[in-house]
Amino acid sequence: MKLHLLGVDGPFPCSGGATSGYLLESGDTLIQLDLGSGVLARLTARTAPESLTAVVLSHWHFDHCADLPVLMYRLQAMGAVMPVYAPADEHSAMRKVVAEAACFRLTDVAPGDSFSLGGLSVRVGEARHPVPAVGYRVEAEGRVFGYTGDTNTLPGLADFYRGCDLLLADGLFPAENWTEEKPHLSAELAGSLAADAGAERLVITHLNPVFSPALLLREARVRFPDVMLAAGGKVIDV
Repeated sequence: MKLHLLGVDGPFPCSGGATSGYLLESGDTLIQLDLGSGVLARLTARTAPESLTAVVLSHWHFDHCADLPVLMYRLQAMGAVMPVYAPADEHSAMRKVVAEAACFRLTDVAPGDSFSLGGLSVRVGEARHPVPAVGYRVEAEGRVFGYTGDTNTLPGLADFYRGCDLLLADGLFPAENWTEEKPHLSAELAGSLAADAGAERLVITHLNPVFSPALLLREARVRFPDVMLAAGGKVIDV
């Protein structure tokens, strides 16, 4: 598997950046994990968006799905239909757009679900966020990839990501800005999650341009040494 980091910011992009969007590639299978603002253009630079196997969303906040209506125009022009997997959220205006568009085929998912996409086996896990949200564990080619989506601390989180070869984790806050009521982990807690899960490598994402990247990386490394911050355009072997 290869992970293409297309958009790594949140909840708004840095100058020239894009919010959450990650292309997971395994042979002919292409899974777009989240499709935030600015991601579609970066995806199009790598592949025709209609060639995706599916779009898989962690939740319906705009910084994770803002480019879906623009993808809709592309799919309509190409006469294509795109499977979309996402947690149910009856309050989401974006979900309503996707559910009603003929070019999307929406499947609701919930923690405990599993499904296959091409050669990938996907399991759905819990996340703690102000709206319905999930994380994903993907297995293929004898490798395991985990994506937390947006979450704060949660019992059993490390168990779900146990033994991941690569863990892509929300680590938005420096320690001094994090509280138990926040909608995201701190970078230090993301490091602790990777250590508790026995992950091989950690990539911290959902980077808020307000906070110092150097500080986030330093705090994460206190808990887990093999960590890097996500950078748009980077490709990582899982």
